[in-house]
Amino acid sequence: MVKMAAEGEKQQGHRAGVYKQKNKGHKHGRHRTKGEIEREHKGRVSVIALTKKQRKEQRKMDRRNKANQLRRNKRDMILTEKRRLGSRDGPPHLVAVLSLHAGVHPSDVTKLLRREEAGGVVHQEKCISGVADSFGLAVPRFKQRFTFLNANTGDIHSLLDVAKMADSLVFVLDPAEGWDNYGEYCLSCLFAQGLPSHALVCQGVSDLTMKKKVEYRRVLSKITELRFPEARLFPLDTDQDATLLLRHLGTQRQRKLGFRSRRSHLVAQCVTFTPKHTNEGTPSGPAGLGTLCVSGYVRGRPLGVNRLVHISGHGDFQLSQIDALKDPLPLNTTAPRPAKSHKGDSDMQDGDDMEAPVRVLMKADPTCRESLQTEAEVDPMDGEQTWPTESELLEAEEGRKSKRVMKVPKGTSDYQAAWIVNEDDNNGSLDEESSEEEEDDDDMMDEAPDGRGHDFQDAGSDIVSEEEEEEEEEEEEEVVVSAKERPGADQCYDEHMDEAAEVEGLQRHRDARANELFPDEVDTPLDTAARNRFQRYRGLKSFRSSPWDPMENLPYNYSRIFQFQNFERTRRRVLAEAAEEEEGAMVGWYVTLHVVDVPHSVMESVQAGKPLVLVSLLPHEQKMSVMHLLVRRHPSNTEPIKSKEELVFHCGFRRFRASPIFSQHTSADKHKMERFLRPDAPTVVSVYAPITFPPTGVLLFKQRNDGVQDLVATGSLLSCDPRRITLKRIVLSGHPFKINRRSAVVRYMFFNRDDIMWFKPVELRTKWGRRGHIKEALGTHGHMKCVFDSQLRSQDSVLMNLYKRVYPRWSYDPYVPLPLPWFKRETVIDEQDLDME
Repeated sequence: MVKMAAEGEKQQGHRAGVYKQKNKGHKHGRHRTKGEIEREHKGRVSVIALTKKQRKEQRKMDRRNKANQLRRNKRDMILTEKRRLGSRDGPPHLVAVLSLHAGVHPSDVTKLLRREEAGGVVHQEKCISGVADSFGLAVPRFKQRFTFLNANTGDIHSLLDVAKMADSLVFVLDPAEGWDNYGEYCLSCLFAQGLPSHALVCQGVSDLTMKKKVEYRRVLSKITELRFPEARLFPLDTDQDATLLLRHLGTQRQRKLGFRSRRSHLVAQCVTFTPKHTNEGTPSGPAGLGTLCVSGYVRGRPLGVNRLVHISGHGDFQLSQIDALKDPLPLNTTAPRPAKSHKGDSDMQDGDDMEAPVRVLMKADPTCRESLQTEAEVDPMDGEQTWPTESELLEAEEGRKSKRVMKVPKGTSDYQAAWIVNEDDNNGSLDEESSEEEEDDDDMMDEAPDGRGHDFQDAGSDIVSEEEEEEEEEEEEEVVVSAKERPGADQCYDEHMDEAAEVEGLQRHRDARANELFPDEVDTPLDTAARNRFQRYRGLKSFRSSPWDPMENLPYNYSRIFQFQNFERTRRRVLAEAAEEEEGAMVGWYVTLHVVDVPHSVMESVQAGKPLVLVSLLPHEQKMSVMHLLVRRHPSNTEPIKSKEELVFHCGFRRFRASPIFSQHTSADKHKMERFLRPDAPTVVSVYAPITFPPTGVLLFKQRNDGVQDLVATGSLLSCDPRRITLKRIVLSGHPFKINRRSAVVRYMFFNRDDIMWFKPVELRTKWGRRGHIKEALGTHGHMKCVFDSQLRSQDSVLMNLYKRVYPRWSYDPYVPLPLPWFKRETVIDEQDLDME
């Protein structure tokens, strides 16, 4: 049996013939797996499929190798940039020392760092122009060089300028309290602007007992963990502590600030001013223009001579040439040069620099140099029409045929009669001309403190009799007499009070409260027709989907600004070209910039002890446009900030004054205007300002009457878009007088029949969500019959929304007054407290 089975296995199986019927397989709706395909092919592989597979595997390896190469190049670039800072080939490590408490002084820190026991060699004293407590330090042990300067100048603008340029910040803390109110104010500004690499330093801890050391360290850790959760606290009492701090500053990871790394910048170390001579050969005077020679290290990106430079706080200027000088802070310490203090800002750093030859690197090309044009050229005849169209000719012919009947003097021709204006036409033209004044009146009337318009108050004030006025005057006189008899403490307190500011603040608080309770609600005036008062407003069927032409009825200021066809695409192209640019003075070179047509006030600010900061502008950054900033109100600010109120802006390296408008931050094509800066939501601030490419930090300050500047809001630059539509909304309210199911008689919204017929197409809504429309006018005193989509309640209010487009005010001013120093502010407060005591 076994033998027969083996013979059966050797027999060949039956094969179907050619004419065997082959049925189709069932379509089960699934794809064949790889195993099924291989079983069907039985090992047969096509040549094309094999080639594609090899090509696919090769592409995969190439992609992997390319990713590894990019990763390696990026790591090498970061390491090279880190090692270049402070080395022989790069600029010195710029360190700003900032005291956050009135009880500690940064001069104690710099005095300890400049000692020879710390490992450094001081090469320069007063190496930063305008800053007395600054010096250059070379540390051969670490093969690095540093530039230290004291950032406590009492001026918040100078502090922010130094922080924008500094590679590292050293915060000096008090061992018991950490920082005071001024320190909290500085930290809020620095965090909003962009904080570079930093270190926390505390002095006076080594003299304490071990128990006190542990207690102070625990207190400081609890204070600093909110602002600096990962920062390390360095004690600084001995030379060994100073050496550790220098090592940490030289090896710590550098924080990259976008607005600084994409532009070349320079901190002035030597400044000279040459007045511009007139044709007679005499200088143009102390307030005239001249050439400013600024020496310093190039940082950030290579500096081109044909680019414009911006001097913080003074404006944009052009360069004439760039000179190369000998490095005043060499790393070689075999023959250290004696430290020499400046006699003036116009002196050179060393005697060796005066003997070293000055090499001209490059001169500006007039054909390639960027212009200082900030506004577009306005042609007043650009909108004029030279020849009428056919439709206008037909309208003129019809108008000529329809003659109007009017009384004219005897003997007047038809041509002379055409120039005679009726009183009605004259009144209409006067209404059209009062557009700009109407906006201010609109704001005054829209925001009445008690929710009623000024017209109602004026109408009621006429009823007051003369006897009541005399009684009020007598009461006022009694109050004044009693005020003179107050004790001395109250009189001293009143002397420091500004009554005008108090009244203005009270009115602002009332307006903000009324806008919060009754948002955008206004009252229709009694003595003015609503169709004339609100002639610039229109109704919208839907705020989200109703169309609004962004090029309709643009103001005259829009002809002075520039607009991008695609701002985001231009931004990417400009930043990419700036990153690839390799022409000009390279990073780390010590050069002298010749800035032309600079006012003498720049030199006066340097002589007053203010640091000088120069920044190379990217293309188009000197031109004016409509900038939009996304900000959030700072928690320390509690005063209401009204729209179109003058504020001080810090936008990147620029600072200026302007009057912005506020609007909501949404993704729609229309944005509702906010009358006040909201504390609970991000707000878009629109302002006329020079173009700046994001990312850039933004700070908003408000200056008081006494010179103090308070931090109002912080945020970032959003975009540059003049076509962004900001709509101001007003809400007219009425009261349902008679209700009959879905229809109701509404009053107090209008006060004459013509106004009702004028606003009849506008949709109505109620506070309880009902929608309706005006059906007809009843009588001549403003009553109207309205129909709604559902039953109306007696406690409901009928509302009508009207909109108009608003624009910022052209109040750009690049010159910002200096704020009141903090120590003077505290002195004033202390004097008031002493007087009260």
